[in-house]
Amino acid sequence: RRSDKERDSHSARRLTRQQLSLHSPEGNRAEMTTAAAAATMRLSSPFKAPPLRPPCHRVLPSMRVPRRAGLAVSASAAGSPPTVLVTGAGGRTGQIVYKKLKERADQFVARGLVRTPDSKGKIGGGDDVFIGDIRDPGSIAPAIDGIDALIILTSGVPKMKPGFDPSKGGRPEFYFEEGSDPEQVDWIGQKNQIDAAKSIGVKQIVLVGSMGGTDINHPLNKLGNGNILVWKRKAEQYLADSGVPYTIIRAGGLQDKDGGVRELIVGKDDEILKTETKTIARADVAEVCIQALLFEEAKFKAFDLASKPEGEGTPTTDFKSVFAQIATRF
Repeated sequence: RRSDKERDSHSARRLTRQQLSLHSPEGNRAEMTTAAAAATMRLSSPFKAPPLRPPCHRVLPSMRVPRRAGLAVSASAAGSPPTVLVTGAGGRTGQIVYKKLKERADQFVARGLVRTPDSKGKIGGGDDVFIGDIRDPGSIAPAIDGIDALIILTSGVPKMKPGFDPSKGGRPEFYFEEGSDPEQVDWIGQKNQIDAAKSIGVKQIVLVGSMGGTDINHPLNKLGNGNILVWKRKAEQYLADSGVPYTIIRAGGLQDKDGGVRELIVGKDDEILKTETKTIARADVAEVCIQALLFEEAKFKAFDLASKPEGEGTPTTDFKSVFAQIATRF
């Protein structure tokens, strides 16, 4: 057994070792590590912060950057209206867009691109109307040069095969002229326009397509076996991936009626096609194309567009709110 003296001596030595360890470098590190851990535990955990607000369908990743003014507002601040090129300006919707831009000379400098001299004559034949073939990048370069925005309204157009007699019943057959099929016009032709516009630093591209692109078996794809909606969708995806600010408008059935007298409806993924309101006046599509240039809320958006029948609802005038409610990028 140890004597009382031996036990006291042993306890003193143990106490001395503990004191030394606390003042040694190793002891300091241990002490600091323990203190740091305790301090860390006292910090507010990021998971205990006030809960974030639920995601808002009006906020897009692209809109988290500092907001810019609409194209026309920005150009006005710079001292001159923006130059806007409408391709397919000889078509029924393109003519309306070109005319509306000309009527708003204080906001825009209008240009048109058509395929033939006859089409140029249809819209006045002015020096601001260019003739070119969207399948040939070189031929559209003069029209693209110097523009601020591009509105694409080109589309392949099927033709009815001769010999159809409605009195005999049945359905007409359609075909596309050689070299003018949807792959050449709605894909390659639109890709050429997007590439040319991007190369000169265009500020925005508005592309008008069609609803129905989510359904490979849609009747429009069967016209002339052209798969027109497939190729349109491919061009839309190319634009969305281009990095250029864009607005993709997928219009419902186009009607030759007056615009500005109906309430517009926007949707996504062809949901509108399941309703009774799946048509829209060409004049309303034309107006939306131009309004898209005026509001930042229209950029990096893709949506389906139709309208209620005339007399139902309230005619749309607040386009900023229309664009703001759209959350789909493609």
